[in-house]
Amino acid sequence: QVQLVESGGGSVQAGGSLRLSCAASGRPFSIYAVGWFRQAPGKERELVAAISRSGSSSYYTDSVKGRFTISKDNAKNTAYLQMNSLKSEDTAVYYCAADLTLGDRVKVTFEYNYWGQGTQVTVSS
Repeated sequence: QVQLVESGGGSVQAGGSLRLSCAASGRPFSIYAVGWFRQAPGKERELVAAISRSGSSSYYTDSVKGRFTISKDNAKNTAYLQMNSLKSEDTAVYYCAADLTLGDRVKVTFEYNYWGQGTQVTVSS
């Protein structure tokens, strides 16, 4: 098993940046693919970005392409979500999730077995 703790959320003005961190403990982080999800009030949870266990492959939902960057440092057991050019519509609770995959691939479904507690991101316009 792996335990995940997010940090780095906060309040920022539109156009600003934040970097979210997802610290993992338990089994070696290198065996897990990671996804960052978000859920805004009254909306369904959505997958924002995902990365393969080695970090060699990534996925982004269209609304964040070119603004967000997902990365994974297996030596530090930490995944990151760098968020630039933030917009008010990025306001949400952000969650990191991890799961084992068959092969070194990105997982773009909601079926992750391990989840963090979430961190709030608020973008004011």
